[in-house]
Amino acid sequence: MQTKQESAMQISSAANTGAIPPPGEDSLLKAHERSQAFGVAATDDPDFSSLTHTQLRHALDENRLLLDHALPAMQTLYGQIANTGNVVVLSSARGVLLRTLGDADFEEKASKVALLPGVDWSERTKGTNAVGTALSEQQPVTVHGKQHYLTANKILACSCAPIFDPEGGLLGALDVTGDYRSHHPHTLALVRMSVQMMENRMLKNNFPKAIQLRFHAGAEFLGTLAEGLVAFTRDGRFLSANRCAQFQLGMSLNALKAHTFSSLFDLPISALVELFGNAPAAPKQLCMHNGVNVWCQADIRPTGPWIAPLFSATQESSTTGAPSQPLTAPAPEEPAMTRSRNGARRSTSALDGLDTGDKQIHAVIQKLRKVANHDIPVLILGETGTGKDLMARAIHDDSQRANKPFVPVNCASIPDTLIEAELFGYEEGAFTGARKKGSPGKILQAHGGTLFLDEIGDMPPHLQARLLRVLQERRVSPLGSASELNVDIYVVSATHKNLKEMIARGQFREDLYYRLNGMVVQLPALRDRSDFESLVQKILQSLSKTGPAVAVSRNVMALLRCHHWPGNLRQLHNLLRTAVVMASDEGCIEREHLPDDFLMEVSGAVTPAAAADVDTPDPHPAAAPSALPPPPDTENQRLQDVTLQTMVQILRQHKGNISAAAKALGVSRNTIYRKKHILPQGLID
Repeated sequence: MQTKQESAMQISSAANTGAIPPPGEDSLLKAHERSQAFGVAATDDPDFSSLTHTQLRHALDENRLLLDHALPAMQTLYGQIANTGNVVVLSSARGVLLRTLGDADFEEKASKVALLPGVDWSERTKGTNAVGTALSEQQPVTVHGKQHYLTANKILACSCAPIFDPEGGLLGALDVTGDYRSHHPHTLALVRMSVQMMENRMLKNNFPKAIQLRFHAGAEFLGTLAEGLVAFTRDGRFLSANRCAQFQLGMSLNALKAHTFSSLFDLPISALVELFGNAPAAPKQLCMHNGVNVWCQADIRPTGPWIAPLFSATQESSTTGAPSQPLTAPAPEEPAMTRSRNGARRSTSALDGLDTGDKQIHAVIQKLRKVANHDIPVLILGETGTGKDLMARAIHDDSQRANKPFVPVNCASIPDTLIEAELFGYEEGAFTGARKKGSPGKILQAHGGTLFLDEIGDMPPHLQARLLRVLQERRVSPLGSASELNVDIYVVSATHKNLKEMIARGQFREDLYYRLNGMVVQLPALRDRSDFESLVQKILQSLSKTGPAVAVSRNVMALLRCHHWPGNLRQLHNLLRTAVVMASDEGCIEREHLPDDFLMEVSGAVTPAAAADVDTPDPHPAAAPSALPPPPDTENQRLQDVTLQTMVQILRQHKGNISAAAKALGVSRNTIYRKKHILPQGLID
């Protein structure tokens, strides 16, 4: 029977190398069998079929989490193998190459075998190769020279390791490929170490408020890649573990999900908090469930509400691979669903406050809830005045960045000559008229929070490239500065323009478009919303916070509903704000309280078709329960008469066919059904 000391020695040795043996000859034999089954012929020429530029952009956006964590590791890895005739390759979980970084003298050879971004290197298309086989086996592998299935690839030596997210899902693979004649046996170890660094970083970022336990049988291995890393909730529930921890605990990730801290270490979680919760402490020895003693350290954040997992990339390297000086990193905050802008607790979310009954708005909000806190950029489309800025602010307020800055930038309102300085900032003396001490710029002001790029379609073309680089690298260089600063921002953008048409005309960068449109939502125009009266009530409530409630008479509500509202919510808000002031003494908005220009517009806009979509208004005032009902209104009655006469005429023309009549009137079928009881009997089929 194995002793505790022997177990500890085995753990120390295996964990120090990643605890995962690479596949042997049997695995490569199976890979060749799979290649044959896929119909790949060993004599096939290299397949240069690649994703289109647009498809590759989609693939890069889909793999944002992987790219953000992999690029620094790729640069570091390349720094270790530079000038050895190798290329570092990153692939998606499907085997599509996303990025390559290599020596110039090997790039020409790599291009001859289609080792290029956008090319599929899965076993299905390339047969046995390190990328495709590592993804299939889900284990590190070296494929050297003649071990490749395709004859064309036998000039290569490739070492690859798969990359897993904290939930155990396959994200992609990291590979080093070079000439088979100069292959070094330690290359795979370097690749595996780089992958471990990525996975550990992802695990830590995914559970920022978790209790994170680091352990190893040898105290000297704490703080190295050999240490086990496990995340627990504050009540001791298991969340995730890196591969070294899985090996030391003797269980897979799925098996560990059934455990708690207590079942794994025979201690209540409160005892761990007492050991490490107050101040940095020296390593302590704990006994695992299998009887092996390990040295531990725990990272315990200050007590606070639990945060759901959030994949949040960190920027730790400059373009040269050397660490740079980051800005102060934003501390994890409690969910904004329970906080207002000033930090006070609230019971409802900001998005809930915008959900006033319209089905399209409700669907938009449901989509936004699903992508919340996943660092997926949002692009809001809609006419001017539809509330895109309100939606952007609500997204921020309901995010885990709610207590950090929300910085709006209206790209249409800043002159072209100033927008670069406003957005990216500038150093003192960068240009004539620059303020003393310079300016950090909107992007750096939004560090840790949300940057809202309103009217992004109006951004000058020459700045679109700079913005794209910032969004890709999460680094910004102010005007006049030779240094770059890391920046952590969540991006929400909005426009009333058709960006796809602008791309076709060469007015907007396609690559920037696909960087911004992680989730695209369309806000309906006010005239198309089914919650018009609810919106009126909501605006009136906000305008009446400092004074008595003001109602809307039924004839005014009918006029409001008939208007086309080219300015949408902004126009409605401005009109009601004026009307509330005008009606402050009477307590009810009547026709005489409305602006003359609006009355002129609406009088010309109330056509029979528009009038047909006006329901009979509530006989009581809309917003003030204490107000008395106004007397019957003859003008409103005439409007109803026109409505019915038009409906009857159109229905007779279409022989009672409601669908055809509704289309001719420009209204919904439900509008006609609601008036069925007052239409002549037998008119509707």
